[in-house]
Formats: sequence, structure tokens, C-alpha cells
Amino acid sequence: MPRGRYSLHDLHDHTPLGEEHFHCAPGPSGWRYVSQTTAPSGDHAGSVDLAIDELGRPIRLELHAASWQVRGAAIDGVTWVRTDPTGVHATEGNAPAHAFTGTSPSFLVATARWLGLTPGSPATRLRLVAFTDPVLAPRTVDQSWALLKSEAHATDNGPLMVDEYQVSALDTGEQYAVHIAGDVVLAAPGIELEHLETPPSVFS
Repeated sequence: MPRGRYSLHDLHDHTPLGEEHFHCAPGPSGWRYVSQTTAPSGDHAGSVDLAIDELGRPIRLELHAASWQVRGAAIDGVTWVRTDPTGVHATEGNAPAHAFTGTSPSFLVATARWLGLTPGSPATRLRLVAFTDPVLAPRTVDQSWALLKSEAHATDNGPLMVDEYQVSALDTGEQYAVHIAGDVVLAAPGIELEHLETPPSVFS
């Protein structure tokens, strides 16, 4: 069960946005990721609880940030309920999308798992519902993912397979690299792996 800590940064000016303390593990029905996020001050900022099935589809998502809450799952595309800080108003949403995304590195692992790409295969286009901080506002985004290469890197615990993806935002044309080893993001825009207690899990 990998446990560790990511640091999160603003994509444009690299301002620290806080940290995400996580643990994750594959199970008989898929993969689960649980984390607590902290602000740069160290104060609690929110949490992530994401479970995907063996095909990478989100079977349960629960997000908390700034007293807002989102619960979602893959139902008729993706469906979610967003609750305001007072707990009085809840808004249900649905979109013909493949999965969810957001600032948490867990969404990158889940998306890569859902795609199941092989090196050299054509880029795959997908539609995601992104929940943007700090109020978890939903926004539909279109991306294109390609697996450029998978390479083995020597470590103290044996070789570690690292997948390098090229992700393109189809609305802006922006492209960036995402490096994933098993169920841990090694590097991505705005994300740095600062500490990892145990090696990444290997998906079957």
C-alpha cells in the first residue's frame, strides 16, 4: 500500500498550493485512493476518496474542499451531487463524460488506468468532468492522451516501470508530460512527489 506526500503548485507561477498526503492500494474490485490535503499554512484544506473498478471507471468519488462536497460515480456517463458549505442546497449534475478529474494526482492514475494505452498506439480522446478548487465547480474538459514510452528504472527495490504520457488539452492545444509508475504519479504539471514510504503498486 503506497503512502506518501505530493506537493501541489500553481501551473503558471509555481506558487505553492499545499500538500496532499495519500495512501492507495489495488483491491479485488479495482483501486482506491484516499488523501487529506493541507494548505501552505499547514491547515486542513480538504480530502479525496476515489474508487475505480478494474476497468478504471469511477465507482465512487467523494471530494471535500472549503466546506464544499461532491459525491459522484459513473452512472449514465458521470453523475454527481454538489453540496454547498451550509449543507442546505445540493445540486445534481450529469454529463456524457468518461470520468472525473481535478487537482489530485489520483485522477491522473485513474485516467491512465481507464485508457489502458500501449506505447506507440494512437492518441485517445476523452471527455472528463473537472472539479475546480476551491469550490469544486464542475467543468467539462476534452483531452487527448498518448503513451509515449514505458521504461524500466533501476531502484533499490528492483526495476520500476515508468510510463510517460503526453496529454493535450483540446480547447487550448496545450501539451504536457505525465510520468506514472504503477499507481503513483512521479511528475506532472503542478505536482511533485515529495515522499513515498513504499514502492508503487503494480496493476495486473
